[in-house]
Amino acid sequence: MNIIIAGCGKVGEALTQELSSEGHDVKVIDRNPEVVDLVCDRYDVMGYIGNAANYLILEEADVENADLVIAVTGQDELNLLVCLLARKAGDCQTIARVHNPEYNKAVNYIKDELGLALVINQEFASAQEIARVLRFPSAIEIDTFAKGRVELLHFRIPQGSVLDGLNLYDMHSRLHCNVLVCTQERDGEMVIPKGDTVLRAGDVISIVAPIEEQEEFFRKIGLQTNAVRDTIIIGGGDEALYLARMLLNSGVEVRIIEKDLHRCEELAELLPKAAIIHGDGSDRDLLEEEGIKTAESVVCLTGFDEENVVLSLYAKTCGVRKIITKVNKVAFEEVFDNLDLDTMIAPKNITTERILQYVRAMQNSFGSNIETLHRMMDDQAESLEFKIRDNFTKTDIPLSQLPLKEGVLVGSINRNGRIILPRGSDVIRKGDTVVIITTLKGLNDISDVFE
Repeated sequence: MNIIIAGCGKVGEALTQELSSEGHDVKVIDRNPEVVDLVCDRYDVMGYIGNAANYLILEEADVENADLVIAVTGQDELNLLVCLLARKAGDCQTIARVHNPEYNKAVNYIKDELGLALVINQEFASAQEIARVLRFPSAIEIDTFAKGRVELLHFRIPQGSVLDGLNLYDMHSRLHCNVLVCTQERDGEMVIPKGDTVLRAGDVISIVAPIEEQEEFFRKIGLQTNAVRDTIIIGGGDEALYLARMLLNSGVEVRIIEKDLHRCEELAELLPKAAIIHGDGSDRDLLEEEGIKTAESVVCLTGFDEENVVLSLYAKTCGVRKIITKVNKVAFEEVFDNLDLDTMIAPKNITTERILQYVRAMQNSFGSNIETLHRMMDDQAESLEFKIRDNFTKTDIPLSQLPLKEGVLVGSINRNGRIILPRGSDVIRKGDTVVIITTLKGLNDISDVFE
């Protein structure tokens, strides 16, 4: 596809990297000539210097023949204007990133009135991810499918767990739980396990389990499942605002530490049920005064990765049950992984995932649509949800007889709201939504999983 990306910041560059690697013809626009040159040299794409809301610049980038325009500059209004102009000039699909919480309340109206294919609020999406993990603190990460009916939970096997030394054949007979292990990561390498795979303490594994059976499984392997009752949020930006609203609505006690007095006053007005503390979140005495040693969870959302990492490490020494760290410089993800930081949230990755999901859905033609896409284990794998359409040709064939490619696993089947954890005798039918876990990259259609 012909794709124009307006804005070469963190998200713009990440999208350029992903979409160009998947074979799309990508062009980028940014006001900063140095940034444009860097992105063009790094990913071998065409670049244009100037204001993306200038029609002449869009025309030069051949907007009339574009299939998709993605506006991810740092200004909401500019993103919306770029999309509006692109729709009028090229009759193409458009995606806009929007930050402002005021726009978030009217996101559906904006999307419909401007004819946008997708509107993404990066901070709101990040807050949703964090709230989901705080509901199930034993998980490092939770990916959802089937409109929340299916969850893929990533967690580290603790020392002394019943899973240590257990192979997957024996796990079901030993624990009597309806659980499917989808991935296993050990020493930085991820595989899709087989029946004779032996699990070890320290492995990070992902499982699919019916929501009603998750608690029993985690209880049997010795991990806590209760949602946190209180949290300290360090940093009072928009992500903190969205997250606090979600947690307060769930009955969680929230304290926000923010160093900017004016922002504290705003938060106090917007969040009357939260405790807003004016102070420096890196002040150890302040953290102890606010009860970090007895807090069930700490979420570090300052604008500086280094500060978030140090604060998370300190919270860990205080015995905090659940710690979540926001990071923007994902190039250093391997370093962060070695620090054993529990859950890391990278807003750039969340936004990129949502847009990639839409782009791949635009491409498929065989018999399915991508409903959901998540990248896993430092991008070593992907989990995708496909909707099975009428022209799918492999219905009612047992999974054991389907010619699945190496590195592909059918994680779940949603049939009219009933979740099936598939075995070899199960089949795929028209109307199902199917979750695929794979180490293969760039799958656009359910047909891509077959030999």
